[in-house]
Amino acid sequence: MSEYRLAEKPALDALVAMGWQALSPAAALAMRVEENRVILKPVLIAALRDLNGIGEADAEAIYADLATLSDNEDWQRKLRGGYSRRLTGENRDSPITLIDFKNPARNQFHVTRQFRVAAQRPRVPDVVLFVNGIPLVVIEAKSPLKATARAEEAFEQIKQYERDIPRLFAPNAFNIVTDGMATLYGATGSPAQFYAPWPDAWPRTRADFPDDLSKDLWCLCEPSRLLDLLAHFIVFEVDPETGRKIKKVCRYQQFRAVNKAVERVAAGEHRKGLIWHTQGSGKSLTMVFLALKLKTHLTLDAPTLANPNILVLTDRIDLDDQISKTFVACGLPNPVQCGSVAALREAVSRGGNGQILLSTIFKFAGSKEAIPNSANWIVLVDECHRTQEKDLGAFLQATLPDAHFYGFTGTPIKSTDKDTYARFSVVGEGYLDKYGIDDAVRDGATVPILYEGRKADWSINEAEIDILFDRWFVDLADDKREELKRKGLTVATIAKHPERIRLIAYDIWEHFKQVCRPDGFKAQIVVVDREAVILYRAALSAVIAAELAKSGTEAEMAATQADAMIACVFSKSQEDGKPSEIAEVQALRDGLEAFYLDAEAEKDAKRRFKAYGQEPSFLIVCDKLLTGFDAPIEHVMYLDKPLKEHNLLQAIARTNRTCSIKLPDGGEIAKPNGRIVDYIGVTNHLDEALKSYRADDVENALRDIAVLRNDLKEAHARYRAQKRAMGLEGMDEKAAAYAAAKIAADGREDEWFDLQRLTRTFIKVYADLSPDPAILDFTAEVKWAAAFLRLATQAIAKDESLDHRSYSGKIRDMLEEHVHVTGLSTTIRLRNITDPNFADDFDTGGKDEGELVEAFVRKSAELRRVTRELVDKNPAQYGRFSERVLEIIRRFEAGQIAAADGLSDFEGLTGDIQAEQGAHAELGMDENAFSILRIMEAIATDTAHETLQAAAIAIGAVYADAAATQPAFAHMEAYLRSLRQQVRRILTDHGIGETKTIREKVEEFAVNAYGGGA
Repeated sequence: MSEYRLAEKPALDALVAMGWQALSPAAALAMRVEENRVILKPVLIAALRDLNGIGEADAEAIYADLATLSDNEDWQRKLRGGYSRRLTGENRDSPITLIDFKNPARNQFHVTRQFRVAAQRPRVPDVVLFVNGIPLVVIEAKSPLKATARAEEAFEQIKQYERDIPRLFAPNAFNIVTDGMATLYGATGSPAQFYAPWPDAWPRTRADFPDDLSKDLWCLCEPSRLLDLLAHFIVFEVDPETGRKIKKVCRYQQFRAVNKAVERVAAGEHRKGLIWHTQGSGKSLTMVFLALKLKTHLTLDAPTLANPNILVLTDRIDLDDQISKTFVACGLPNPVQCGSVAALREAVSRGGNGQILLSTIFKFAGSKEAIPNSANWIVLVDECHRTQEKDLGAFLQATLPDAHFYGFTGTPIKSTDKDTYARFSVVGEGYLDKYGIDDAVRDGATVPILYEGRKADWSINEAEIDILFDRWFVDLADDKREELKRKGLTVATIAKHPERIRLIAYDIWEHFKQVCRPDGFKAQIVVVDREAVILYRAALSAVIAAELAKSGTEAEMAATQADAMIACVFSKSQEDGKPSEIAEVQALRDGLEAFYLDAEAEKDAKRRFKAYGQEPSFLIVCDKLLTGFDAPIEHVMYLDKPLKEHNLLQAIARTNRTCSIKLPDGGEIAKPNGRIVDYIGVTNHLDEALKSYRADDVENALRDIAVLRNDLKEAHARYRAQKRAMGLEGMDEKAAAYAAAKIAADGREDEWFDLQRLTRTFIKVYADLSPDPAILDFTAEVKWAAAFLRLATQAIAKDESLDHRSYSGKIRDMLEEHVHVTGLSTTIRLRNITDPNFADDFDTGGKDEGELVEAFVRKSAELRRVTRELVDKNPAQYGRFSERVLEIIRRFEAGQIAAADGLSDFEGLTGDIQAEQGAHAELGMDENAFSILRIMEAIATDTAHETLQAAAIAIGAVYADAAATQPAFAHMEAYLRSLRQQVRRILTDHGIGETKTIREKVEEFAVNAYGGGA
């Protein structure tokens, strides 16, 4: 009952207080005709007759139409007025109104609870909201006392409802989940990650409401606001790359900004406004919502909105294309992209109303002739601060002198930028609406951006460029060095020194391997010019190929794989194809020709870069893709190009998009932050670069990675304090887990929930900071914490395993062995395969299902440990046993076999392992020589067994003798070479091929088996 008392009833009370009429479940059912139907029929019939002046028969026919309508977008269109039908006695279709948006009081607003819908799998949503009998909002309530993943539980139920009773969600606008304290909303069909809060009650304030639940429900469900959301703030966007249709509902800052602008246009006041919504927060969609409400204004009656013309301008062709595609993808009425100056002027001059044009500001260059009737044009200018350059703003104003001008920007406007403020901002107002960097991070709309300067000696201080030049070019002859100086020293000269690029490329690869690669994130490298793109590509490819070759990949294949990981995006020049007598210049031009991507290839490279698990992993750019390129999977930008002010803010924002990657094992990794790794010294002067902005506008634009170091210390301190408060200090993981279970059982469950939360936070922050050296002091504690968390969750929640798949891949590998060995042992010590009692579990007689499951779990852990230890000794000999263990566990977890069957399989596997361990004695070989035989058998499959056995015995003798005479041979490179030669001679004498592969595998085994490990 706590769910009803603490979440469901307060929600109902708040809704009734704002005008919703409560219906009991029985009353709602009576209006539905049958339990498998979802429309309140008499309410809809009455509304149809009242709103359309039609008879009962026509209303019944419309109800029958709607009752079978299953497409959410089609419902949305009809609800907004896009519905017509042939009525009795008429010879043409008439428009049918389902909702009166302009007069909310003419509609019926009902709310009911425990709304059972009959289906193959009946479901009972907690709360449903109806407008004119049509179910538009589903609310799922969860008890705030259930601190264990209450939000996840609510999302799962919504997903379950959408799957099992789709009829209820055909007309659905959006869904809400609440525990009576926190409230989130999301569009129909949205994954949990896209549910969000609505923190700002504009135009009211939080103080106007008794609690957060009342405020949240008013923001989303107050009748007139719900009608506004339904009419203007829901779109269906087609992903141009996948073709999939995605339903989107506005966020609170979009609702607020659009309504401020529309109210201003409707009132005929000021005729301008400046809107800053930081990059990554949905600025393009805000423009779509604004155009949609200006165009349709279903909730407003205003002469100024009769049928306005809308002109959307950008300052770049790629942005024009991007916004145009967004408008078209969202189904906005008839947007036209004007590809030429003539087409734009003709369209603007044509007169008439209701046009939506999209174009670039450059089409107005030189234009001074005013367009007639410009007062009916509303101009939305994207990245408006840049449109004031080169008198473009003045030409625009001269052409459309009486138009409304609304400027949008993704970066703050410089306080010294008088032209932009004058053109778009009301005096003294600044921004009409502001959604800044900190706002977006706080809301989770973007991730924070952390920066770190790498290798200070590589950064370039322009004031000391001569000193740097002499340091980097010390190897040049004096006359050559002077010649370079005479040509003019630039940052690019220093930045492109081959040794500097080689060192940075190596550092980028090492950093990328630890920060991005474990979780599948990607990176952009920004360099000083096009030549640097080619130089970096070559250096980075060489570094990656060398590592791949070192790990056993054939050299040509390694180079191919390395090249596939990198794509270069740059513009072409007429100089690229010209021959040069200077070898270095010719090599660069050849590179620019070879790695240039035309429009189609660039589009494909960007598509693959955005996709998890596909190459490339790196994009190397100099000018392109620094603005307007959205790739949420991009985690790091490696910066080796001087950038300033807007250019810097726009470039670094490439990394601030939220991203959640679904892993093949079913886990999910959320990008914790974006990272800027600065090699050129930009961030050393960040304050100076941003000082022309108002301080609060750029506060925390970049955060030093030292912030994370402090976060880790703080997270560790809070976790340790809770651990001490619960008396768990000094215990091993298992003892602490059982102590925590006892605490929870004694009624102190909240203490366990606090520790669980703090422990997860500690582990997460540790992973976010990795590979920073600051983590090393906490590694042992993280291992303890992860093992404890798994065991305690198992002991308290009776869950067989804590799902830690959401942990970052950077720490999953580190935790794997420690957590798995202890994680499946709940009450009994793990035994070794040689333990006389090891086989006890295989006797299944007289055991109930719980005991069989416990025995299976124990055997899983024991055999995983046994096979892991054996595989470490010799993968060729024991790898297949490890795979069999994992396959048996997988089949059990998938429900394909019962615990008793799994134990039987484990028993057979154990016998096979023991037989393999004793097989050497049957052949009269020692254990190590037999392991060498197994390696050779796997590689030289066509060679006779007797031949391989003889060679294995001889090779074993070589290494045994080495161990007896030179115990440290594993650390003596020259001696190892001589042993390789002896092994090669033995293999040759016995006519065995594949000698290189065998020698490498045998030496890897022998170093551990005979030399005690390297």
